[in-house]
Amino acid sequence: MTQDARVREFVQAFEALRAEVEKVIVGHREIITHVLVGMFAGGHVLLEGVPGLGKTLLIKTLADGLDLRFARIQFTPDLMPADIIGTNMIVEDAEGRKHVQFQAGPIFANILLADEINRATPKTQSALLEGMQEGAVTVGGVSRPLPAPFFVLATQNPIEMEGTYPLPEAQLDRFIFKLRVRYPALEELNAIIDRTTQARQVTVERVMTGPAVLAFRELVREVPIASHVRDLASTIVMATHPEWEHAPEVTRRYIRYGASPRGAQALVLGGKVLALAEGRYNVSVEDLKRLAVPALRHRIILNFEGEAEAVDVDRLIGEIVESAEALVAQGREPFLR
Repeated sequence: MTQDARVREFVQAFEALRAEVEKVIVGHREIITHVLVGMFAGGHVLLEGVPGLGKTLLIKTLADGLDLRFARIQFTPDLMPADIIGTNMIVEDAEGRKHVQFQAGPIFANILLADEINRATPKTQSALLEGMQEGAVTVGGVSRPLPAPFFVLATQNPIEMEGTYPLPEAQLDRFIFKLRVRYPALEELNAIIDRTTQARQVTVERVMTGPAVLAFRELVREVPIASHVRDLASTIVMATHPEWEHAPEVTRRYIRYGASPRGAQALVLGGKVLALAEGRYNVSVEDLKRLAVPALRHRIILNFEGEAEAVDVDRLIGEIVESAEALVAQGREPFLR
């Protein structure tokens, strides 16, 4: 198959899957797009919003459109790590002999919905860490691979709500994007009412298989990226670090810790998926700018002044991107050597 044909195949598959999700979900087109970008980039996605905005429904609908094994974990304060990854149990065979047998937990799925992840304690939240990063979990000293593809979609309530535990920075960093689900507009709310209060049933078709997802992930990594676009991704991330000599003033004033290298990886891989979804085989500067906020908002930690002034991290990222563009436009040698 030629390169152009593979790109066309990806565009058709991306649009078909998004269309199936939009049969059920009203609005949130950008959220749906970013979830799909995260999946094809090989990452995991965190959705934040107050209850009732359709976060869980969006994820379940996406799972319905994929011919993959789906599992859901409802995170609660009494949930234990073994409830997620599984445990070794002593079982008895037909002849009465006892032996140890591994009982797999719900993490052994292709698509895992971690619902209200910040309702569980940090110890339980961290049970996902190894699986999200390594694609395997260790139980009783034995490493057990997770099925491929493996994709975690987590939802959380805003941390200001009662009964929530903030996710550890190490776990947040393993999500390629953090998406904020907003309230619907008036027209969208009317459409939601019409869809959910009438007898009409919507059937979501399975339009993609696991091997197809893996093949598209390989295609994503083959997309080339120009040096100036790569430099911009690196500069954006470096510009979030207050100790960097070329950091903008807003970074030095409000940020305590900047984004990790995973932030740059998220920008580049996400940019490649966006490019393919639009039928292009090259990443543009605009692709990076579109993804900067969801890729970096959970990787930046404000300092005391930033917290005290309730600085909007999303707006801060916008200013950092503008500064990074200006640095790259001046020529990379002065600040990348």
